Amino acid sequence: MTSDYHIFFAIDAFLFLKLIATSTIRHKSLNSSPLLSITIQLPDCVLSNKPFRLSLMAVMSAADTEHFPGVAMNECDFAWRRKRYSQCVTHCKNELCVAASPTLDYWQAMFLRQKGRIDRERELESLRSLAKFSTIRSKQARVYDLTPPPVGGNALFHWQSLHSQKPANLDKAGILSIFLGRRSLFVALSWMCVLLNPCQPQEVHDDKPNIVLMMVDDLGIGDLGCFGNDTIRTPNIDRLAREGVQLNHHIAAASMCTPSRAAFLTGRYPIRSGMVSNAVDRVIITLGAPAGLPHNETTFAALLKKQGYSTALIGKWHQGLNCQSRYDQCHHPYHYGFDYYYGMPFTLIDPCWPDPSRDTELAIRSKIWLCVQLVAVAALTFALGKLSRLVSLPWSLIFCMILFIFLLGYFWFSSYKSPLYWDCLLMREHDITEQPMKAERAGSIMVKEAISFMERNREGPFLLVFTFLHVHVPLPTTTEFIGTSKHGLYGDNVQEMDSMVGKILDAIDNFHLKNRTLVYFTSDHGGHLESRVGHSQRGGWNGIYRGGKGMAGWEGGIRVPGLIRWSGRLPAGKVIEEPTSLMDIFPTLAAVSGSSVPQDRVIDGQNLMPLLQGEVQRSEHEFLYHYCGAFLHAVRWHPKDSDAVWKVHYVTPVFQPPGAHACFETLFCRCSGKLVTYHDPPLLFDLTRDPSESTPLTQDTEPLYDVVIQTVANAVREHRKSILPVQQQLSELNYDSSWLKPCCGVFPFCLCDTEGGTSTVQA
Repeated sequence: MTSDYHIFFAIDAFLFLKLIATSTIRHKSLNSSPLLSITIQLPDCVLSNKPFRLSLMAVMSAADTEHFPGVAMNECDFAWRRKRYSQCVTHCKNELCVAASPTLDYWQAMFLRQKGRIDRERELESLRSLAKFSTIRSKQARVYDLTPPPVGGNALFHWQSLHSQKPANLDKAGILSIFLGRRSLFVALSWMCVLLNPCQPQEVHDDKPNIVLMMVDDLGIGDLGCFGNDTIRTPNIDRLAREGVQLNHHIAAASMCTPSRAAFLTGRYPIRSGMVSNAVDRVIITLGAPAGLPHNETTFAALLKKQGYSTALIGKWHQGLNCQSRYDQCHHPYHYGFDYYYGMPFTLIDPCWPDPSRDTELAIRSKIWLCVQLVAVAALTFALGKLSRLVSLPWSLIFCMILFIFLLGYFWFSSYKSPLYWDCLLMREHDITEQPMKAERAGSIMVKEAISFMERNREGPFLLVFTFLHVHVPLPTTTEFIGTSKHGLYGDNVQEMDSMVGKILDAIDNFHLKNRTLVYFTSDHGGHLESRVGHSQRGGWNGIYRGGKGMAGWEGGIRVPGLIRWSGRLPAGKVIEEPTSLMDIFPTLAAVSGSSVPQDRVIDGQNLMPLLQGEVQRSEHEFLYHYCGAFLHAVRWHPKDSDAVWKVHYVTPVFQPPGAHACFETLFCRCSGKLVTYHDPPLLFDLTRDPSESTPLTQDTEPLYDVVIQTVANAVREHRKSILPVQQQLSELNYDSSWLKPCCGVFPFCLCDTEGGTSTVQA
């Protein structure tokens, strides 16, 4: 239906311009023509639709070619349509835009906004200037100036004869102002109808929602009020549960960060993409490792980008960064469908916070780097003078100066072996903004970035993936929240995270996007039971479920909170007990965006929309496979003709010390070797009767024991046939290389902070 309006809009626009051109040609002289200026201000509903804008550009250009051979289209407009704002800035510096400084300011503002460095007030000021003076002067007779739509406002499509002495008159009603002479008044009124008509059907039938996905790091399912916690305050997340659908049986595809997030992005078990390991380390261990999500994997961001979505990832990445050099950024989020990135390419580790010497080191670094530059310039000057015989200095002095530079760099690098300086950093797009990062303020800056992105793209559709650094150790928390909970620093960090969720939800409401935005909240896996200092627990609580982070089979390691809100489309307050997975987000987003999942690979996730909307009552997942690295530890079976959910364990970790409920001696449980137990026959639990997996079923206690064990074994055989051999990124490529470590300056002088002015800004 919308496409029909596009056609009529283009035809009417062309006829309108042709009528204008014809009436103008009838006059003896252009200078005496009453046709002086056309200023058209289109409604948001028209300009938010790209085909309308392009059709208007096309008919304007066609009218020029036929009736006004001397009229040219501003090249800035074409560059803007391709989001090449830098070309606009460059082009407007030549004689075409000599007298159009407000226009040049606007293009510079757009260029900076694309780079994420535009101040909102500067953008508004540039728009005000452009509204006052929107004609681009040139030596040619006439120029079309197609000004791009400002955030939250209407765009101006302006055509003006350079013979006009009248300024552009912007109608306060925001519709249309035309100086045509009396004979064309009827045409002007008709044009208003054309502009207004497409609005209604477009607003009604535009089904692509904005999408906001929030993922917390290491959050236990028992840490939230909506999942039973009555001692930690999470009012904003609880509100999300009341206003949306709560998934009580939501499962992560892995119990560690890197593989779980890879499965979340791709909708596939991480063993299919190679984001697994058969060794001890099951996550990317450093930014100096060449491991990362393979480029042949398709993420939901890539799918939505093809559907016209603006996409952003803000927060933790942990899917790799560099491959062959410290600057190639082959695993940057830009390669996986994201238009904008701000955040931490690695993950929080203990050295990241607190760091009391950071500010001192930054100050020292600037002075040492200045010293190195002065010595290098002196050495180069003396060497050139020596070669040209202008100075008489011994070569030994010059060589000593060069040796001093290398020794200073070596000792500087050697003194900064801590991962703090190489892994604890923040990036905006391709640039490092903080190295090392000031961890306690990072969350506030990320929330600001998220709100700014939504504001810039409020006309939609957009995809915002917000991946918290909270609540991973070392739990960097601002002083505002320290001491506010009953559970020490961990509880404080959870409550700060909840306040950030509230700010994002409030921004959605303030931008009037609530009914047009699908919001999803989850954790990448269960809470980390072994994370503690003395007797103080620094990891999450997994409620009634056994195990935690790193334990791929036990429920506590993979059972995560799942909340989905889409006001007006999903029922509020609904609770679903059917098995669902983080991998389901991939096909679900494909469905709501009008895309389709790739057909050249196995997609393990299922579209959740029928289940969420109540069209079906059962999950599409019959079997879910639980891997610990590259090793299959357990399988979940939900028979199609039964309400039971069976869980079969083939391998379980050995807890240490004996009698403990986690692997405190090794910090993380192992996947293979002497620190696991292989079960033959396997352990069997019915999660509907025993969700804590406390009492294994046997042939004596469960009549269906043999049937369940045999059915699951058959499913495992079929599943393994679908697993194709690929390179294991976290085994073969998961090593540390100094030459791949990112650096914001000249290596090894890599300390910087470009966010210093935002440290006190509240998100």
